[in-house]
Amino acid sequence: FLQRSFDQVFQEVALQNLPVLFCMDRAGFTGPDGPTHHGSFDIPYMRIFPNMTLLAPGDELDVMPMIDWSLRHDGPVAMRYPKAHPGQVDRRTAPIELGQAEVIEWGHDGCIIAYGSLLSEAIAASRKLRERGFDIGVINARFAKPIDQTTLLRAVEELPLVLTVEEGVQLGGFGSALLESANLAKLNTAHVRIAAMPDRWVMHADRKEQLAETRLDADSLVEQVLELADQWQVRGTPIIA
Repeated sequence: FLQRSFDQVFQEVALQNLPVLFCMDRAGFTGPDGPTHHGSFDIPYMRIFPNMTLLAPGDELDVMPMIDWSLRHDGPVAMRYPKAHPGQVDRRTAPIELGQAEVIEWGHDGCIIAYGSLLSEAIAASRKLRERGFDIGVINARFAKPIDQTTLLRAVEELPLVLTVEEGVQLGGFGSALLESANLAKLNTAHVRIAAMPDRWVMHADRKEQLAETRLDADSLVEQVLELADQWQVRGTPIIA
């Protein structure tokens, strides 16, 4: 319900560049709580404020380091995390640095760039795709503002396909931020697709059902990557039994 304080975020925090940390729980779908409680809109409306930094943990290992970093940052920070358990990705975590993503694995056939709570779904999708012979990497974006232009624009420029994934609305969200940066860098983005919450109300259901309904679960991400691969004739490497 932070949208009710929109003007206060503008006047009392962002305009004065104060070191305030907004911890926004219930980011994304909230299951049976329904559309009044989904955290759908915070990425677009917080991203527009000058001085504001946006970040989201990919899993529980990101949470405390992000909080520690945010409390040291000299300026306002908006950190979003889900009502559901964020899960844990088995890896050696990279330290939190302003505007830097974490490459979980680089793929030669493309990559899934996850901002926030759907990192585990992205990794599950990547593993399913590897079973089909597609080398699809995963990047934990971590920041929506500023985005990691070095890493993410390299993916857009070099890889055959890119799928961005976020548990927030598509309009003005993380995927939009990436496309804006790519446009300024004069990169072709025809091979980039955004997977996000649709421009409609998603009603009460189990969160897993909501993810499946909106094509944000692992199986749906696999389908979307395969659609992109077919469109851009990315064939992968056949698996030899």
